[in-house]
Formats: sequence, C-alpha cells, structure tokens
Amino acid sequence: MPTVLVSGASIAGPTTASWLARAGFDVTVVERFDALRDDGQNIDVRGAAREVIRRMGLEEAALAAGTGEQGTVFLGAGGREVARFPASTDDTSGATAEMEILRGRLGQLLHDHGADDVAYLFGDQITGLDQDAGGVDVTFASGKEQRFDLVVLAEGVNSRSRDLVFAQAQRRYLGMVIAYLTIPRQDDDTDWWRWYVAGRGRGVNLRPDDVGTIRAAINMMTDTRGIDDLPREAQTTLFRRTFAGAGWQTDRVLDAMDDAPMYVEDLSQVTLPRWSQGRIALVGDAAWCATPVSGIGTTLALSGAYTLAASLAADTDHRAAFAEYERRMRPFVEKGQSLPPGTPRIANPRTELGRRAFTSVLKVAASPLATSLGGVLGRFTTPPADRYELPDWP
Repeated sequence: MPTVLVSGASIAGPTTASWLARAGFDVTVVERFDALRDDGQNIDVRGAAREVIRRMGLEEAALAAGTGEQGTVFLGAGGREVARFPASTDDTSGATAEMEILRGRLGQLLHDHGADDVAYLFGDQITGLDQDAGGVDVTFASGKEQRFDLVVLAEGVNSRSRDLVFAQAQRRYLGMVIAYLTIPRQDDDTDWWRWYVAGRGRGVNLRPDDVGTIRAAINMMTDTRGIDDLPREAQTTLFRRTFAGAGWQTDRVLDAMDDAPMYVEDLSQVTLPRWSQGRIALVGDAAWCATPVSGIGTTLALSGAYTLAASLAADTDHRAAFAEYERRMRPFVEKGQSLPPGTPRIANPRTELGRRAFTSVLKVAASPLATSLGGVLGRFTTPPADRYELPDWP
C-alpha cells in the first residue's frame, strides 16, 4: 500500500487520514503534542463540511456533542443588549450555526473515526523533508528517519514544516489580535454567545460550552505585530492596559489571565500560488488560513481534507490528484478568504460614533425589517459554506 505521512492531529489532519485509510493507503499521523488537545474554542461546521461529517457517519455524534449555544447577543455601551439573533436551524446561515462544537470535541470524534486504521505518533514532529522522484525522506525531532510515498501537512497557520518546502507562503495580517481563554462559569452566565462591542477597537466575547465553563475571547485592533510571540506576562500586561475601564465583564476576563488556559493569535490569512510541491501537499490553515472572522475555517478544513483524499483515491498519479484537488478547492477558498468590506474593523469600531453606527445597524438587522435586508446582512453573517460541491467518493 502507498504510505502517507499526515502532520497535524487537529481537524484537517485526522479527516484526511481517515479518508485516505478508507482508500487503502497506509497512513501515519504525527502530532507534536503528547496527546490530542481537548482545549480550543467553539467552532461551527457548515455547508459542504456538514456533508463531510454526514458521510463519515458522525453527524448525530457531533450534534450531540454541541455546545448548546442558543444564538448571539450583541451588547453595546454599558453592556446593554442591542440585538439578538437565534441560532440557525439549517446547515449554513447565521452567526451561531446549528452544529456548534468545541474544537477538541470535534477533533476527538475525527480521531476516533479512523483510529483503528491509522497509526498515530504523538510527541514528535517533522524537522526535515527531502524528496526525490520516488518518495519523501522525513526526519523527526526524535531523531527517527522514515521514508513515505507522500506527505500531507495539516499543521495550521504557523506550520513549521510548510516553511521547509513552501518558502513562497504569504501572510496578510488583519490588524486584530485575540486572546482566547477558558474561564469558570458563573450563575449569571447564559447559553448565548454574548458579544460586547467595547469601543476603541476592542471586543469581549463570552460563549457557553458543554463542560461547565465559559470560552472567552478578548480582541483588539492594532498594527503592532509580534504580540502573539511575547511572554505570557507581557501579553497579560498589554491586554490589561488596553482594556482598562472597558466595562461590562471585561475585568472578569482580565482577572483570569493569570491562571486560565490562554492562547494569543495575531489574525492573518495565508496565501500560496500552489498547495503542492512534488510529493508534499498542504491542507487546511497551513495552505489557506481564512482566520476565525471568516466563519468558514473549519468548513474549509473538512472540505479540503475530503477533497484531497478523494482526489488521491481516484488517481494513482499523485501529481494529477494534487492538481484536481487544487482545481476544485481554490475557488471555494478564495470565496472564504474574501471577507466583507471593512472586516474586522466594522465590528470593532475605534470611535464612539462608529460604535453607535454599528449597534444601530444591528438593531435594524434584528428587527422585522431585517427580511428586506437579508441579502445585505447575510453577506456579513453567513459565510459561503454552501458554494462548494464535494466530489463523489471513488
């Protein structure tokens, strides 16, 4: 059987591995962490990706493992509610999708689906890739060396292995830095996504999960790069200084920064002229990160993983398979990366006038008049998740 190494065990990696194993490939997944990560924020599965989950027989399990989020509430000055949008009841629309699940929960389901047919290697990572016409020689951090017929990199936006092969990767920064935290749930918390428009380019989000905690995100607009690489103490100091006096439940999130699990991300999109080089291919954020504000990152990851595996299953020539994968996926990715005008600035206004204007638009959008504005509002709340037709499985 052709051997394939998949690097990364989050979403795209296990999905690719499971489908390739189904096609008869001998698949190994390497993950630099010692185990599957059960952390992560709420993610949604929409459109074509929902169909991938359905074809894997995981739809009912994924819905049962959902966060229970009832919808999205926008809060303005003083934390007062300005607009409320219930969760979607279909595959694609709305800020809160029908299938909302923690990243770790979905990752576990995808891993378990193919675990009997895929070899998982935790606590190691790729440090060298040397390919020729017949295969790829892989060097691991552990010192192990092994040869594979193909390598798929599904490591995320900051992929280390990608930089060994694809030096032409471009990053487009969106000017927004987000700190994600998991904090204790309080009696006054709800099962709604509460989005506080704090002004001065700042935002605070509190979202429910299904494990008794709250997933918090605190974001700021800034042109300063490198905040995500600072020591945690420096990050905490910066966020506390920036959000001092922001109001509502901001202090609750800031106080949790000393001890809560926290991850800081400088939002950027990734673009490449090609997603394959010889026998090595990219999938997911490593190839085309659209950022969380696109609302379609998980959908692209699942759709891309399935499409890559289906292309390889249908054609024994990996070059033709990689070309078909890219032909199908690139238009969909470009739609996903094409953010609405002003995103993310429009939802994080720097001035008081901007905040009032944004919340006024939200009030109208949440009113009965919203039906006449559906096309305009939908451009901002509904990513193009249904604008892709999955290939049939060979």
